[in-house]
Amino acid sequence: MENEFYANMNVKVLILMLLPLGLLAQTNGIVLLQDKGPDKIDVSAYPAPVQSAYKLFSRKCSKCHTLARPINTTMKWDEWERYVKRMLHKPSSGISDYQGMEIFEFLIYDQTNRKDKNPKAFFPALSDEEIQRLKAQ
Repeated sequence: MENEFYANMNVKVLILMLLPLGLLAQTNGIVLLQDKGPDKIDVSAYPAPVQSAYKLFSRKCSKCHTLARPINTTMKWDEWERYVKRMLHKPSSGISDYQGMEIFEFLIYDQTNRKDKNPKAFFPALSDEEIQRLKAQ
């Protein structure tokens, strides 16, 4: 009975340790926790250029993954920059350098003005190593 308790406890600990691997994968066909969150946000209070960038973000980024994924993910400035550059270089993205800059500016504005005010409501990004492990599964 005691061994069964510890075995169950080990499984629970393992699940909790692996849970972050499912938070942000930059690949198609995988459903993540963020994907189940809201897939749009009200940007009516954002400045007009940011609203325009949100429309571009919505059009371009929904080609490869749900909009819920980046909308429900929190990252630091340099992580968003790396993320956008990675997406920009995907052949199917159709994102130009200029559009990538606009999308990045939207993501930073949204991060600062919405997500940073309530960080516990969002999911952290995965590291490159975690993404590779998830893709390999």
